[in-house]
Amino acid sequence: MEIMKWLLVLICLAGGVLFYGFGIEPYLLVTHAYQLTQSEGETSLRIVQISDIQLSEHYDTSRLETIVEKVNANEPDVIIFSGDLFENYAEYGSRPEVLEEVGRLLGRMEARYAKLAIYGNRDYGGGAESIYTDLMHQGGFQILRNEIGTIRLNDDQEVHLIGLDDALLGEPDRDLTSQDAIAAYRILLIHEPDLVDELDLSGVDLVLAGHSHGGQVFIGGITTSMAKKYIRGFYTLSPSTQMYVNSGIGTSRLPVRIGVVPEIAVFDIDI
Repeated sequence: MEIMKWLLVLICLAGGVLFYGFGIEPYLLVTHAYQLTQSEGETSLRIVQISDIQLSEHYDTSRLETIVEKVNANEPDVIIFSGDLFENYAEYGSRPEVLEEVGRLLGRMEARYAKLAIYGNRDYGGGAESIYTDLMHQGGFQILRNEIGTIRLNDDQEVHLIGLDDALLGEPDRDLTSQDAIAAYRILLIHEPDLVDELDLSGVDLVLAGHSHGGQVFIGGITTSMAKKYIRGFYTLSPSTQMYVNSGIGTSRLPVRIGVVPEIAVFDIDI
């Protein structure tokens, strides 16, 4: 009788965890705010990073509307999207009404200086490459695909944002980070965080990455290619360079999250 009682307790606990993991946590969205100090200057730049939205039947455009509202509530100077707009473009994103709504909602995101995006692996697969650039442009985003974007602040200081192509399905220019440039602050944008070990980061102050979903499940985690070493949060890569791996918003493989709540990351950088 005692064994049956504990077995029933375990079954109830397991059922509760599964209900939470599949039915509640994937639809939460928290904002994590960080203060980064580059110098004692009086200029501050607010960057809002979102990553891995991975729109799907499980996480549709109504969820994107919530993301837009939360991003705008933080009054960003710059919005960064670190890739992976659809979970499976061929199954969900290819519908004309979905594309129209996504473009409209992306266009509602507001930033003082710029809205920037890079390619993730999901932005190539299933035919997504054919529409990703145009769709992001429709939403007012500039794509950085092996390109350097420049933001000139009010005090005429420049911030460089180096956007690399996806490491799994694209062709990232691994030499782009080593190009000589004079800027008050340099930010590298990559999708897969493990790519940093192949790059010259000597002139980079901050790396922003995604792809890992933070493991999706806190215990054990769901690891993926190019996100096995760096999974979530901050990493000090050198005395002058740190990286933040965003836990993302959507899900992959299974629509489940346990202990890794979807996030929007906000960085206030004193330059």
